[in-house]
Amino acid sequence: MDTRVKPGYDALNNQLAANSREGSERTMGFKCGIVGLPNVGKSTLFNALTETAAAQAANYPFCTIEPNVGEVAVPDPRLDKLSAIAKSAQIIPTRLTFVDIAGLVRGASQGEGLGNQFLATIREVDAVAHVVRCFEDSDITHVEGKIAPLADIETIETELMLADLDSLEKRVDNLTKKAKGNDKDAKEQLDLVNRALVLLRDGKPARFLERKPDEERAFSMLGLLTSKPVLYVCNVEEGAAATGNDFSRAVAEHAKKEGAVAVAISAKIESEIATLSREERAEFLDTLGLEEAGLDRLIRAGYQLLDLITYFTVGPKEARAWTIHRGTRAPAAAGVIHTDFEKGFIRAETIAYADYVALGGEAGARDAGKLRLEGKEYVVADGDVMHFRFNT
Repeated sequence: MDTRVKPGYDALNNQLAANSREGSERTMGFKCGIVGLPNVGKSTLFNALTETAAAQAANYPFCTIEPNVGEVAVPDPRLDKLSAIAKSAQIIPTRLTFVDIAGLVRGASQGEGLGNQFLATIREVDAVAHVVRCFEDSDITHVEGKIAPLADIETIETELMLADLDSLEKRVDNLTKKAKGNDKDAKEQLDLVNRALVLLRDGKPARFLERKPDEERAFSMLGLLTSKPVLYVCNVEEGAAATGNDFSRAVAEHAKKEGAVAVAISAKIESEIATLSREERAEFLDTLGLEEAGLDRLIRAGYQLLDLITYFTVGPKEARAWTIHRGTRAPAAAGVIHTDFEKGFIRAETIAYADYVALGGEAGARDAGKLRLEGKEYVVADGDVMHFRFNT
């Protein structure tokens, strides 16, 4: 399928602030900020996941003195199958962006350590991966002097909530004045701010605030640190990578209670895997009793957390994956490739992944009547193979 997309796609803007997609092509999945106390294996995990040495991993606090950004390809076996059928010259997976944020400590919201200067970075991500130390090692010091994952979670969460409290309390007077002047937007924001303050003062993150669908935009504009969905990453010892341990099980139970997701990963194993070839990785994982790398499990958990799905564009030049939120309609899905696709959207030629594979590609699907013409109201399904028609 000719997707009418110019070859290549823009490199990720490392500043994370450039949100415009005008004239660009993006295959990003989502941005995930990695947070955690110092010495929990955060930077080691970042290095392993991105297969770079961009973040310095060392046995002392604050070794990460700048937010580091790295990308990984999202593994999807379906893309390989589609490429083989279409004999695509190139495979372009969607991308997952990790942002390694300096280790926070108790008092970060008041400027302790280096954490405070990185709090704003968290506002730029879609989700927060909270790395928690779930292993014993006398050679690696713990900033709190003990291994207590749930206490570590509370420390980080408390600092983020304190920062949110400070941010919201500073806005109340100004919003109150505007609301008294019958500013509709100010009234809406003030209501959300007051409700969020009640929650935060009660020691609960802002993401637990009950809100209506039409309040989501105003809520997101508050830019609250604790509004981000949380994924707990339990850094376990090598021997517990397949089954987890008592520490990670306690974190998983905590995550379940708050509707979050938890994944057990050995950062040490992931750092070793990063240096191996594809074939060597499979053999190494098999010896450890692991069916897949921690990266794969982390990505899947992240997609589950953010309710993301993937659709594909396939042709002789390339087979490419694109990430969208579940429930996205065809024009908006087209806009992920390029804004012109959304503006001039006419229709989407669509084939379900299972039909594409079973019928040997586009021609077989077309002959079998499985190629559908979908309009502007079509909600894209996970795995759809799509070709967008649009007016320039």
